[in-house]
Amino acid sequence: MFDILSGLRIVEAASFIAAPSCALHAAQLGAEVIRIDQIGGGPDFKRWPLSRSGDSFYWEGLNKGKKSIAVDLSSAEGRELAAALITAPGEDAGLFVTNFPATGFLSHDRLAERRPDLITARIMGWADGQTALDYTVNAAVGFPLMTGPSALGDEPVNHVLPAWDIAAGLYAAFALVAAERKRLKTGQGGEIRVPLADVAMAFAGHLGMIGEVTESGTDRPRHGNDLFGSWGRNFATGDGKQIMLVAITRPQWADLIKTLGVEQEIAALETSLGLSLAKDDGLRFKHRDAINAIVAPAVAHRSLAEWRQVFDGTRVCWSPYLKVSEAMTEKGMFGDSPLFSSVAHQSGYTYPTPGAAVDFVDSIRQSPVRAPRLGENTEEVLADLLGLPTQEIAKLHDQGVVAGDSGND
Repeated sequence: MFDILSGLRIVEAASFIAAPSCALHAAQLGAEVIRIDQIGGGPDFKRWPLSRSGDSFYWEGLNKGKKSIAVDLSSAEGRELAAALITAPGEDAGLFVTNFPATGFLSHDRLAERRPDLITARIMGWADGQTALDYTVNAAVGFPLMTGPSALGDEPVNHVLPAWDIAAGLYAAFALVAAERKRLKTGQGGEIRVPLADVAMAFAGHLGMIGEVTESGTDRPRHGNDLFGSWGRNFATGDGKQIMLVAITRPQWADLIKTLGVEQEIAALETSLGLSLAKDDGLRFKHRDAINAIVAPAVAHRSLAEWRQVFDGTRVCWSPYLKVSEAMTEKGMFGDSPLFSSVAHQSGYTYPTPGAAVDFVDSIRQSPVRAPRLGENTEEVLADLLGLPTQEIAKLHDQGVVAGDSGND
């Protein structure tokens, strides 16, 4: 964590990945983030992976460093309280992150009646309000039909990484800070809408895929584990391990063929083709099968441990294929990286926990803070933000409008 955004206050009413990760990025740069949680937890409060005691590692991972107030959002009193928290005064406040529907009690227009300079960052599925998740958006844009070996035909391949959730959360965090900067200059708030589908479609365009289909009139075929447009794929070492080799730049290619000891074979291939593979990574992709036939037996000549020593100090771009459990013990990763600190979490487990995935070189990196227990900060937030006296807070507890930490066991 860093204190770059210290003093900024963001209220979050959100679940799943994209919107909570947006506010997480702000929290890890020092912003105060207050979650409005449904009493008993929202739809992602028990999402897998779970601990043996039933706590969600997923939830505590996405909500590190935040505060939590537990509110009955199904009641009129709870909804009024949520609106008051979102629109509470403060020069560095009035920032709201959500994935609730654009209409209803958390609509921007209704909230802005109470605070005209409110900034709302709303994560959506589709721009027209249709529901969507990362996995349905990914399917609609076409990536699962470009993934995997060609033998699959029209069988889609889903993947475990929710890329559009992650990208949308990052984009929303950037847009939120941009909107806050605009407000500093103009005094104007406004609503930011970040649909997952728009993020996915935009990147399909940014990456040239729309132009590719427009020009060719056909969809890109599957290429298995081969890196599209350049050279790279997985190869088996002599002891049966798998490594990924990539050569996009000319120095990477030069060191690769030298280190593998295949310079003569590659030169002979270039002569037979009448071209230079060093000059154009697109040519390396085009002739990948011939290159792979040379590289594969060379890689199989040594064990993974031997290749680690051989590649060390070279410009070869490579990595072993690791399971998460293996990566956790790999030098320079997870617990061995300054990005991580050992944190005791509300689930009762202590494990390497990431802070901000950026380094402000001239600032001090602080250890990440665990996620709150549900309703852990209810009394504190009601007193500090809304100025409610102890008797009024107690009344809200008695009425079931709010709950503290002890009310969510």
